[in-house]
Amino acid sequence: MRRIHTSLGAALALTFAMAHAMAQTGYPDKAVKIVVPYPPGGAVDQVTRRIAQKLTEQTGQSFFVENKAGGTGTIGANQVARSPGDGYTLMANDTTYSILPQVFEKLSWDYANDLVPVAGFNFAPTAVVVAANSPFKTLGDLVAYSQANPGKLNYGTGGAGTMPHFATEALQGASGLKATHVPFKGAGEATLALLGGTIDFQIASTPGVMGQVRGGKVRLLAVSGEQRLKAVPDVPTFAQAGAPGYKVVNFTGLWAPKGTPEAVLSKLRQEITKAMASADVQTFATDLGAVPSVLSGTAFADKLKADAQLWESVAVKVGIEKQ
Repeated sequence: MRRIHTSLGAALALTFAMAHAMAQTGYPDKAVKIVVPYPPGGAVDQVTRRIAQKLTEQTGQSFFVENKAGGTGTIGANQVARSPGDGYTLMANDTTYSILPQVFEKLSWDYANDLVPVAGFNFAPTAVVVAANSPFKTLGDLVAYSQANPGKLNYGTGGAGTMPHFATEALQGASGLKATHVPFKGAGEATLALLGGTIDFQIASTPGVMGQVRGGKVRLLAVSGEQRLKAVPDVPTFAQAGAPGYKVVNFTGLWAPKGTPEAVLSKLRQEITKAMASADVQTFATDLGAVPSVLSGTAFADKLKADAQLWESVAVKVGIEKQ
């Protein structure tokens, strides 16, 4: 009798799961919130808003962005991790998410299990950025000055523990550059500080600064990647600029709360792939100096693991202490 009850229970559970998955095939049937855990204006915010617009067009349901900044992205991430796993609350982030375990001794959600990687897209090179009136014309100029004038150069980021922070520390190890970190409340604020002369340079992903590049407000000294970017063909790669070991590439990606049905995750991946393949989004990404490719599911999870290993090595090398 116990065996019959067990079999019946398993069958009912399977039936419920199948019915739940089938009910989700109509996803989305209402508005979907995408939490960006940073202030407006940064690369993640810009790219996410464009993708949200495209997903809205494709599905007929509103995909909208809510900025929930603070704590190096942990406040917004925690909010999404504690949301229902139904596909209607998502998180957009970049490689900063892979850095969090190197910054915080303990996070307020289960980092390994509470958020499921959906897809990574819009892979963007990182770049060394200076103001248009900066005396530094090349990466070599910047490195040489920093070595001849210890303690004189400052670089800005959107906060301690963010991708630009770790990426700049990685560059210092790869090039001999020496500079002092000045954290701000967001990447946009760091760029304003650069324009105002408060800091000497910053490392940023290209989507976050291409508007200022085209407006003649900032200059790029080098970009990551194997080849020069079509958007800025005169800017050398890091290898060409004298730092061949520096290969940090950023991306934007989506995460969903645990328990989100596979049917919903599959639908999201299909729609994201469709969006990134569209001519207007391809042009948008290329104009920002990004590569509009998509990594889904296991491939995206593997990318996150590889990034985490990179950032762990950087943290150990420069002695970053966890908060």
